[in-house]
Amino acid sequence: MERFATFHDLAGKHVFITGGGAGIGASLSEGFLAQGASVSFVQRSDSSAFVADMAAKYGNAPLFIQCDITDIAALQAAIAQAVDAFGPVNVLVNNAANDTRHSLAEITPESWDAGQNVNLRPHVFGAQAVAPGMAAAGGGSIINFSSISYMMGNAGYPGYVAAKAGITGLTRGLARELGPQKIRVNALMPGWVLTERQMKLWATEEGLAAHLEKQCLKEHLAPRDVVDATLFLASDAARMITAQALVVDGGTVVTG
Repeated sequence: MERFATFHDLAGKHVFITGGGAGIGASLSEGFLAQGASVSFVQRSDSSAFVADMAAKYGNAPLFIQCDITDIAALQAAIAQAVDAFGPVNVLVNNAANDTRHSLAEITPESWDAGQNVNLRPHVFGAQAVAPGMAAAGGGSIINFSSISYMMGNAGYPGYVAAKAGITGLTRGLARELGPQKIRVNALMPGWVLTERQMKLWATEEGLAAHLEKQCLKEHLAPRDVVDATLFLASDAARMITAQALVVDGGTVVTG
């Protein structure tokens, strides 16, 4: 993997990441480990091999806690376990998501709730769990992964799009509420990042070409593009940046 941007103030910080053992989440975990941070993460699937790989590469093993984030009690317990291991969470990255395609006609009350339980609810209760410790430690950074999907008005996954729009609203509300405790809350809005999952399930030659045509920069996004932006928002370089939605999409959508 290419070298990440370096933010020296992240060394020794405790970073908690949801879905930190696979896909973009694994790249996020590695990016923070490369800064010298203490990383804890939850993942539903077994990530033991990833932990061993990171320990060999950086001499700094992340703490992996197997957890289904739709179980809020389990998520809260995982955060408490991570705090016992590394101290208060300084940076929370709400990354985990499920973008499985679905149509309006297919949605049931049960499937709708299941989608929100992965894509929105953990952001709320993760922030609730870490905020008191962050405040006591003198502040911190919460980074909520949203998506440009709702800004583009994409079809094919209305529940996912609704959740990602909700994350941006939640981010702005939490930034106002938690700002007096020096806790910054920002949303990160990736474009189409070509992970292994995306390439396997949804990327076609025609689709990739059509999306690239929409970008100002004619290069597909890779996980490291999102990692570097996350490191920035977590670091003191962004100390006066809060309540913002940072778009990393090669210039597909326009903000401001």
